[in-house]
Amino acid sequence: MNAEAPAPLAVTTSANPDPPLIAQARAAASAWAVPFFPRRPGEGVADWLGSRTEALIVFGRDGVTLRDAEGQHAFHGGMAHLRRLRLAEGEPDTFVRMADLRPGDAVLDCTLGLGQDAIVAALAVGPQGRVVGLEKRLALYAIVSEGLKTYGLGPDSCHVEAVHADASAYLRTLPSRSFDIVFFDPMFSRPRKAQPGFDVLRRFADYAPLTPDMLEEAGRVARRWVVVKGAKYSDDLKKLGLSAEPGSRHTDVVWARRGVGGG
Repeated sequence: MNAEAPAPLAVTTSANPDPPLIAQARAAASAWAVPFFPRRPGEGVADWLGSRTEALIVFGRDGVTLRDAEGQHAFHGGMAHLRRLRLAEGEPDTFVRMADLRPGDAVLDCTLGLGQDAIVAALAVGPQGRVVGLEKRLALYAIVSEGLKTYGLGPDSCHVEAVHADASAYLRTLPSRSFDIVFFDPMFSRPRKAQPGFDVLRRFADYAPLTPDMLEEAGRVARRWVVVKGAKYSDDLKKLGLSAEPGSRHTDVVWARRGVGGG
């Protein structure tokens, strides 16, 4: 008889969990429709990876961690924290500038990933604004949605609403002109220098390209701008009929935006 194939994703707890932590982890596993593996005293999880499951969301007293056979990543603000500090001090942020973010704006981030740009947007639009982040891959959605529940965005920011959804399908459900800004940061096909945690993002991310149809739907949904981040070495923006905005020659990231609704 063939051995049962490992689950794509499962949930467990850190060692010696208390009942509330176990209940929290079980509830999350049920909501995500993935297995929950109880942690027995003195039991490690390394042997589970590759045999019982391909990846784990580990609930601990200090937050959630995404773990696979190659490494682990605990949710944190990362560079978004530094970007928010600079933004609060009046320094420019490329994403905020390109998206022309204003207090009270509603932002739809179609490629949430580890939540970095969404966290910055939450401060830029302020407590009266709205930020919704879509993440197709369950492992990334799981760690970011749980991490955002306890991440200290502060009173000057709005909440970041994480949604487990495919952007193409989700856009079609939205009324026209329902968000001020629609943003895409498609996964680059080639690795680039990035902050810690990007290797985890690369292993779990969705590599489907942004299509002209998705761009058109985004243009229908946006009230002001559709913003796309791309790679300088790629012709992806050109294929979409977009032209990169002038930027620093010292970065491999380029930006494009398309005005809609009179923007």
